[in-house]
Amino acid sequence: MADFDEALAAFAAEVGPDGPVCVRGGGTRWHLGGEAAPGTREVQAPAGVVAFEPAEMTVRVRAGTPVAELHAELTTAGQRTALPERAGGTVGGALMAGESSIARLGLGSVREALLQARYVCADGRIASAGAATVKNVSGFDLCRLLVGSLGTLGLVGEALLRTVPVGETERWVRLAGAEAGAVRSCHTAASVLWDGTDVWTLLSGYEVDVDEDRGRLAALCDCEDVDGPPELPPHRWACTPAEAAAFDARNGAAGPFVAEIGVGVVHASEPQPSRSVEPGVVELNRRFKERFDPTGRLNPGRDPLRKP
Repeated sequence: MADFDEALAAFAAEVGPDGPVCVRGGGTRWHLGGEAAPGTREVQAPAGVVAFEPAEMTVRVRAGTPVAELHAELTTAGQRTALPERAGGTVGGALMAGESSIARLGLGSVREALLQARYVCADGRIASAGAATVKNVSGFDLCRLLVGSLGTLGLVGEALLRTVPVGETERWVRLAGAEAGAVRSCHTAASVLWDGTDVWTLLSGYEVDVDEDRGRLAALCDCEDVDGPPELPPHRWACTPAEAAAFDARNGAAGPFVAEIGVGVVHASEPQPSRSVEPGVVELNRRFKERFDPTGRLNPGRDPLRKP
């Protein structure tokens, strides 16, 4: 463990080599994949920013760091990450849940943000996957495999993340009675949300470009500046972008909803019905779990295939 700092080494020592264990962050997405099995010991990942390199547009941060605190520090250089901000949500929690921000169109996905992960294996040792630059990675990019795994393959203690610029100007606009594709001509749309009646879009970029897109929208339909996105219903549905764009026609039983256009995520009032998983996908996940955690001690009881 000589190559790792004291905080990461202490985290590995707390996890130890045996017994059921899980990491608890802010608990904002704790219900995903089911509850941890009774008797599972909870530990917390270390917190704090290790190194921020604005010129390289990377930040090394410990997994227990709240995303909001990380972004507050990055903002001093006009940057942020693609990780979503939820009250109390941590860097490790965002990576393990694998759920991207509603501004994914502009920021990219959570999986794309992770360049390197330092994590504790099932046997208690520290491992490192990924690298600061893609050209230094050979073979499989294993760190991306951890994203969305709910901590069932390894317990992340530290992550190297790609940062992105914060737009010089950011403006939420509501388009009353507009179709989902109304903002197709906008170059600065970082998020497009649709509830079956109205469209909300986040315009983000240089002020001159945002103003141009805002003027283009005003010429097409009735629109107004608003404080932010609409309130999102509590349940996330995973579907194709085409299904999201026609969601009300596809499943009116879901109740009020907000679809992320171009992404394939719908926030609905009712839970998504259970879906069958391809046998090949089930078998592939079983093999990964067997290789990474042969004794089944990491987050026992939780299953990433049960998301959302």
